[in-house]
Amino acid sequence: MPDQTVPNSTVPDKPGRAGTKGVPREVREQQIIDVATRLFGDHGYANVPLSKIAAAAGVSKPLIYAYFDSRDGLHAACVRRAGDRLVEAVAAAQDTPAVAGRAVATLTAIFQALDGSTQSWKLIYDATLPRPSDAYDVARKYQNALNGMGASGVAELLTEAGVTDPQDHSLMLTLWFQLVSTTIAWWHDNPHDSPAEMTDRFIRVFGTLSGARLDR
Repeated sequence: MPDQTVPNSTVPDKPGRAGTKGVPREVREQQIIDVATRLFGDHGYANVPLSKIAAAAGVSKPLIYAYFDSRDGLHAACVRRAGDRLVEAVAAAQDTPAVAGRAVATLTAIFQALDGSTQSWKLIYDATLPRPSDAYDVARKYQNALNGMGASGVAELLTEAGVTDPQDHSLMLTLWFQLVSTTIAWWHDNPHDSPAEMTDRFIRVFGTLSGARLDR
């Protein structure tokens, strides 16, 4: 278990007060969150000790304790920043009138929210989070919000196509999540595409797949 104790010798900076090496606290916090998001996303919550984050961010562990209270506090800050961006972006895409257009708008919103930080997706859907735990509860809040909007969109798309079997809906939702997650993982390894280019690539590749003739 990570050490949750805040060192007594460290006094947290007040808002607006300079952080380490003259960097304002607000700026330093975001720098630490950037590094922690990358490490938690790449390696999973269970595999990233606070010492590794401190070393990668070029700060001391006591400073992280001062800013975030604990490793869980830092993790929660990472998840909230990533989750708020994703949920806000996907929710805004739901205002697109046509059902098919809404699916494309949702994809674009996800890619735009993840531009430059594909680890944010893995941070929220981290399989290494212990259950039950505060860390899992924070991530689960955003999982539920994103999954709920995904389920609603899938249901509308299939209903419009005349597909009413609940099991078909369940399978389609699973496929949608896996396709999006796999595409984000591919984008992480091939970061040359812009969000708009990723949307076009997704539509082109999976549109070709869905239009292919499948013989028994």
